[in-house]
Amino acid sequence: MTAYLQQLFSSGLYKRAQGKVARQATFYALAIVVAAGAWSLHGSLRTSDDLGVQRASTPVALSVLALGCWAAFRLIQLPKFADFLIAVEAEMNKVSWPSRASLFRASAVVIAVIFLLAMLLFGYDVAWKWLLGLILTR
Repeated sequence: MTAYLQQLFSSGLYKRAQGKVARQATFYALAIVVAAGAWSLHGSLRTSDDLGVQRASTPVALSVLALGCWAAFRLIQLPKFADFLIAVEAEMNKVSWPSRASLFRASAVVIAVIFLLAMLLFGYDVAWKWLLGLILTR
């Protein structure tokens, strides 16, 4: 935690040329979470009974958004976390991704099997309901 607090107030970038995509994706994901939290806070403050709190809701929410985005940016510059993201991006570059046609075929097979299993389970359910209805009505 102390390393993060030291990193929070620094301005340097750690290994700036490595792991850019993973870092950007992580930052955007964290920024979306922070923005959703700031939006929720803004809504909560706007519904307050106190008029002063209602007037302060926008500056408070924007401050939370700015501080949260700064904290997220500094988090992805933390050496341990940045090294992890760099390693993730390196491993993702090694993955052999399927072609678009292969992806569509595999997805169609999975969807078809799911529907077939759903129909099979529905048939079992109807059969058991009918059978137990015959047994219990006697």
